[in-house]
This record gives sequence, C-alpha cells and structure tokens, in this order.
Amino acid sequence: MEYGSIERDIQVDASPEVVFEVISRPEHMREWWPDDARFESVAGAPGELVWRDAETGETTTIALAVVEVDPPKRFSFRWCYSAPDRAGNSLFVTFDLVPTGGGTRVRMTETGFREMGWEIAQLEAQYRDHESGWDHYLPALGAYVARLVATA
Repeated sequence: MEYGSIERDIQVDASPEVVFEVISRPEHMREWWPDDARFESVAGAPGELVWRDAETGETTTIALAVVEVDPPKRFSFRWCYSAPDRAGNSLFVTFDLVPTGGGTRVRMTETGFREMGWEIAQLEAQYRDHESGWDHYLPALGAYVARLVATA
C-alpha cells in the first residue's frame, strides 16, 4: 500500500452553498467532526480542532491553518504538523464540492502522509487511523446536513 492519500466521496442532498457552510464554519463543523473547532474561514487563518475522550474527559487539541476558502467549491486546511509551531510537514485536507442534480458531491482528499517523516509502522498506523476516522465522520457530515436541511 502506498499510504500517500485518502480520498472519500459522499453525496449530500443539499446545495453546495449549504454544504460549504457546514464544512467551513466552526459552529457547523463541531456538529459532525471535532468536539470543538476554533478558526476563521479565511485563507491563512490559524485555528485548532479539539476532541474529548468520552471516558477520561481528556482533550486532544490539533493545530490547523486554513489554506483555501473558495465558496461554494473548495475548502482546505493543513493540520497534524510535525512541529508544534505549525512549522514543518503537515497533512493537507481538501473538500471539493460539485453540484449534482439536487445535491452536492463532496470529495475529501487528505495527503502528506509520506512527507511527515514517520517510520513505516507509525506511517501505517496514522494512515489507518485517519482512514477509519474519515469513514466515520463523512457519513456524520451527511447526516448533519440532512438534519439541518430538514429543519430549515
């Protein structure tokens, strides 16, 4: 296996404008992905994502930097930096939105795993962890958008 990139597609029954808000605004993002999200939807803006362990209550905070904000087509950011000061290598996540019929096809791509400088065992473990994470969180994105549209 190459461990170079992860790609996932999901069809969402909402307009690209609605989906873009859900993937690019912290108040929506925290409803389907992290427990908390703090950033401005502006290219170059720093931010962070926070997850809480339900059993221990401990939190994990991951730095991010917004890279591209192109409504309603693309939102991208860097995260998981190899250095705590947002320097060094990082993973790069892009959400591309394509209108389809009455909805939107969301393509999530995450790259940069091989560039992180990890030993092969850590590379494999991180890649698999992110793969299973996206397999869980992207359907949660679709479910959240469905609830949002139903109450609008």
